[in-house]
Amino acid sequence: MSEFLKYPGESSNDALPPEGKAAAHTRRAFLFKLAVGMNAVVGAVLAVPLFGYLLGPAAKKKSAAGTWISIGDVADFPVGETRLAEFRSPVATFDDGETAKVSCWVRRVSAQKFQVFAINCAHLGCPVRWFSESKLFLCPCHGGAYYEDGSRASGPPERGLFEYRYKIAGNSLVIHAGDMPTLATQASCKDKPLVQIAPPTPETRSTTWEG
Repeated sequence: MSEFLKYPGESSNDALPPEGKAAAHTRRAFLFKLAVGMNAVVGAVLAVPLFGYLLGPAAKKKSAAGTWISIGDVADFPVGETRLAEFRSPVATFDDGETAKVSCWVRRVSAQKFQVFAINCAHLGCPVRWFSESKLFLCPCHGGAYYEDGSRASGPPERGLFEYRYKIAGNSLVIHAGDMPTLATQASCKDKPLVQIAPPTPETRSTTWEG
């Protein structure tokens, strides 16, 4: 170690005067502390994702329990309309970014009655779209269709859309976002029969276009 710290023209730090030895010792101590500090910083940076991977599932499970999240003001959802709303997932972490945003469809049936549907199709999870003209939710992936109340109308899905529990807190519409849609969650309008959408007849088409 001393070979790297000797002054030019000196064979060893042992031959330095007391002032030189003190300077060499100070420099050696500074470099040692700098190396230790850099190693500590590198170790901390590498440890963050490791601890996140190990402790993340436990933290997410704890945070998801009983999580009520506001998805907007009640006035944002007019009676008789279905609108898209967005909220941040309660199981998201700080580094999830845009992927932490979750969408849902909100249908306001009356002044105090709502239906909040998960955006995922009950078949394979593709995001469904709402078409107000036909009063249907349609899945672009495999042709699944649902009525405006979430019940299954046609296609591969064997059940209705998944629904979130909701409540009205003051002027806000709040949903229980910790409930992830699964097959254990009751489907909307489960007691209704599965009715296929009948294709329009020529008479229906002509009547529609005549108007």
